Amino acid sequence: MTERTTEWWWIRHAPVPGAPAKIFGQLDAACDTSDAAAFAAIATRLPTDAVWIISSLRRTRQTADALVAAGAASSEPIVEPDLAEQNFGRWQGMSWDQMRADDPDAYRVFWRDPTGNAPPGGESYAQHMERVAAAVTRWSKELVGRHIVCVSHGGSIRAAVAMALGLTPPAAMALVIDNLSLTRLDHVPDGLLRGRGRVWSVRGVNLPCRWIPSPSAC
Repeated sequence: MTERTTEWWWIRHAPVPGAPAKIFGQLDAACDTSDAAAFAAIATRLPTDAVWIISSLRRTRQTADALVAAGAASSEPIVEPDLAEQNFGRWQGMSWDQMRADDPDAYRVFWRDPTGNAPPGGESYAQHMERVAAAVTRWSKELVGRHIVCVSHGGSIRAAVAMALGLTPPAAMALVIDNLSLTRLDHVPDGLLRGRGRVWSVRGVNLPCRWIPSPSAC
C-alpha cells in the first residue's frame, strides 16, 4: 500500500427493533444501542485520526454516537445521503407477506428480477449500487490517503464490496453484512499489481465486532 491509499472502515448500524421481519429501507427508524460490550469492542479498534461519514438516516447517527460514547475518537460526522439504504418505496416497513398482499401484481413483477426491478415508488438494488459507488468514488478522491470510518447500512456496505470486487447486482446478494460488523476496503488509486489490477483491496468483510483487528493489523 502507498500513502495515497484510502482506508474505509465500514460499520453497519445497530439493530433496528422489528428487523429482520420487515424491510425498513429509508424509513428513519431508530436502532437499539444497548449492547455496550459490542460498541466497546469496536471503539477500541478504530483509527483515531479518521474522518467519519454517516448516512442521512438517524440509525447511523445513533450508532456513531454510541461508538463515541464507548471511547472511539471522532470528528463531527459528514452526512452523505447517497450512502442511505435502498429505497423500498411504498413497501418500506412491510414484511414480504405484506408486500405481496399490498400489490400482488407488482410483487410478481419485482421477483422476476429482484435486483433489477424497483419496488413501487422506490429504487432497484442495481440503482442503489450505482448511487453508493458514485458516493464512495467521490469521497475516496476527496479524502485520498485518509482513514474513513463510515457508519452505514447492510445494502450500502454490500454495494461498496460489490463495487470493489466487480460483482453484478445478483452476485452481490451472496454477501452477508450483519449489524455492528466491520468491513474493511482500501482504495489504491495507483492500482494493484503495479497498476495493472483493480483499485480496491478487500481486507475483510462482515467481521464480527469482537474479532475486529486493530488498525496496526490492517
